[in-house]
Amino acid sequence: MVNVTDKAIQKRTAIAEGFITLSQETIGLLRAKAMPKGDVLTVAKIAAIMAAKKTGELIPLAHTIGLSYADTHFEIEESGIRVVARAESVAKTGVEMEALVMVSVALLTLYDMCKAVDKSMVMGQIKLVEKKKE
Repeated sequence: MVNVTDKAIQKRTAIAEGFITLSQETIGLLRAKAMPKGDVLTVAKIAAIMAAKKTGELIPLAHTIGLSYADTHFEIEESGIRVVARAESVAKTGVEMEALVMVSVALLTLYDMCKAVDKSMVMGQIKLVEKKKE
């Protein structure tokens, strides 16, 4: 783990995103809130926020930091769903790992909740979109 003892405490923000391809049938079921396992997007959102709080436990050398904000939103596109996560903290180290973990867990949750109706899903394009400190 990197020593951040002497770093300044600053506001930190990170935005990450990822994408999961879905069949048209699955997209239709999602829009109609008719998936067999329930409200897929709400469950994925909560899973992402819970995961953000566990990042320091999941990533061996990541610092455990107190988050001041974590949220995820979903953009339903023609071929699937884009997951966008934002994490904020006032800390000595950045929150990019938290944002990336949020996206990853949201995608895994979407996969889990849709797998009964869609065998063609592909997750990917996970990336850090923005990282800043003030």
